Amino acid sequence: MSLNYTPSSERTHIGIFGRRNSGKSSLINAITGQDIAIVSDIEGTTTDPAKKAIEIPEIGPAVIIDTPGLDDDSALGQKRIEKAKQILNEIDLAILVVDCSKGFDSFEQELIKLFEDKSVNYIQVCNKMDLAKNISLKLLEGCNLWSNAITGEGISSLIGAIQKALPQQEKEKKLVADLLTEGDIVLLVTPVDKHAPKGRLILPQQQTIRDILDTKAIAVTAQPQQITKVLAELKNPPRLVITDSQAFAETASYLPPEVPLTSFSILLNRYKADLPLSVKGARALKNLKDGDEVLIAEACTYIVQEQCENIGIVKIPKAIEKISGKKINISFAQGKDFPELIEKKYALIVHCGACMLKDSETRRRFKLAEQTGIPITNYGILLAYASGILDRALEPFAAELTE
Repeated sequence: MSLNYTPSSERTHIGIFGRRNSGKSSLINAITGQDIAIVSDIEGTTTDPAKKAIEIPEIGPAVIIDTPGLDDDSALGQKRIEKAKQILNEIDLAILVVDCSKGFDSFEQELIKLFEDKSVNYIQVCNKMDLAKNISLKLLEGCNLWSNAITGEGISSLIGAIQKALPQQEKEKKLVADLLTEGDIVLLVTPVDKHAPKGRLILPQQQTIRDILDTKAIAVTAQPQQITKVLAELKNPPRLVITDSQAFAETASYLPPEVPLTSFSILLNRYKADLPLSVKGARALKNLKDGDEVLIAEACTYIVQEQCENIGIVKIPKAIEKISGKKINISFAQGKDFPELIEKKYALIVHCGACMLKDSETRRRFKLAEQTGIPITNYGILLAYASGILDRALEPFAAELTE
């Protein structure tokens, strides 16, 4: 991956919704000034959500998502609609495209209710404005934006509305930079074993290194067995040690107790989700009973090789059993398969670091668990708890946890 590439999880996500043949794909091409979406007069040309990485003035790196028409009532169409609705979990803004030749009715009202239920900001645009003369203006109420994606009319106003509708950027969040000052040394423990990706670092490691460098601090990387040598070479102990969660116990064994220690996964949880909620979820492990159902949610989709000590499928279940001392039933969800409505049957949810998910989607998952009354934690926090070093791993965040 290029160092200049902005990961999808860090881009603004904009979803385009509406009826079949309302001009959604044409509108995307008009907004971007490129033919990046297939356009046809045949209804249902867009069959699945399609993501395009783009740059939008004053917004920067973004992903625009072309969804299939949501008025397809066929059996296959219903499956596509469900996929399109899942997009609402990851977007920052929805654009509702109304076909001027058909108007605004209960179908569009239902879509707006979906946006509001998901707390997704949205704007409405009446496309094919040249056809508005053939329909009662009453049927176009609610549309204060008008466009013709073919001629380009109204596109500048639409881009301006997108810029205004997107939430104002909060004070820029940091993975670790807010814990550091210029010149601090940070030791990153990054095991290179058979499970490590070949030829690259994983995304959280890349992002953490960049965050450290932006603060003008110093990043030193090593494998667990090299920690003693690194410490001996340093004039002063590192300001912070950040480890892969799977190497928590081994890393801690090499470090003096006064050296602050945490993990990439815990940093990500603080950055994207809810650290206090996740800590509370980890401590709920002690309350599990025989026969309880635990959901392990992994944002990535990957092939698990036989005999592979996979963290989600092998190591996390072992840690749960070790901590709880109970016979637990485990369920798994990968990729976008996080249940839309979490059933009460789950006694606990253990989520991955969510490096591949948007902040908004990660927060919605944790919020949904909280609203449903299900304890939720993440891989790094659970593994620190299982290793008996959770309190130590949380020391760098003591002030905010106290708040």
